[in-house]
Amino acid sequence: MGLFDAVLGTESQTQAALSPAEAFAVIILTATASDGYLSVEQANSIISVLSRMKLFKSYPNEMMNRLFDKILGILQGDGFNALFNAAKDSLSQDLREAAFAVATDLVLAEGIIPEEEKNFLNDLYQALGVSSEIAIQIVEVILIKNRA
Repeated sequence: MGLFDAVLGTESQTQAALSPAEAFAVIILTATASDGYLSVEQANSIISVLSRMKLFKSYPNEMMNRLFDKILGILQGDGFNALFNAAKDSLSQDLREAAFAVATDLVLAEGIIPEEEKNFLNDLYQALGVSSEIAIQIVEVILIKNRA
């Protein structure tokens, strides 16, 4: 905690753990924007995918928008590493595998896979503790899915 944080009482937003839904959204958002850009189409795809998941059933559009605003606020205030680590720590192993699968699906949906996105997905499965066998299966299935 910095000098002004102690005096003013402003602490890092990631000090408190993220909810599983927030953490899942962080992983998806950071993966989709891993090339440094998030298009309106990509943001709409994220919202569409998340809104179909059980984890986000109770999230109407306005609540989803507030969730993204919160994530972006933490990102700006605390930086990528603090946000990612808070998200990772808030996910169970099952949700980590699901987050990797959804992130892979959204990243590979564009058809063109820039090197930085390949590198990010490679780093992501390792950072999330997803086994290489599961990660390979996920990538293979997503590539088959995107052939059509």
